[in-house]
Amino acid sequence: MAEKSRLRQALSKWADSSDQNQRDLRQSHTTDEAVAIADAPEREQVVVNGVLRTVTLRPRGGVPALEAELDDGSGVITVVWLGRRRITGVDPGRSMTVAGCIGRQGGVPLMFNPRYELRP
Repeated sequence: MAEKSRLRQALSKWADSSDQNQRDLRQSHTTDEAVAIADAPEREQVVVNGVLRTVTLRPRGGVPALEAELDDGSGVITVVWLGRRRITGVDPGRSMTVAGCIGRQGGVPLMFNPRYELRP
């Protein structure tokens, strides 16, 4: 029984820290100009802020494509730069602002070739 309660405590602590991390992300990336990723409308020009979780080189249709997951605490959007293998400064853990139109592919929100600004 004691092991179960330790496991539950560990899981609860992990879940609380994950929730706190998401709240911290939402709070630190909220600005007047940006919308929350979860609230961003499709097929309209939007600006979103967040932190890059992953950055991956993944060819699309034979063309190199740099894909990054941007997380603002409310949701995650995949940002894709077609024809790029690398962009200096676009690394996991980096804060950035992206602007463009959001579409969906397989239920996943995507933004292709957005304007971007790296944030400190």
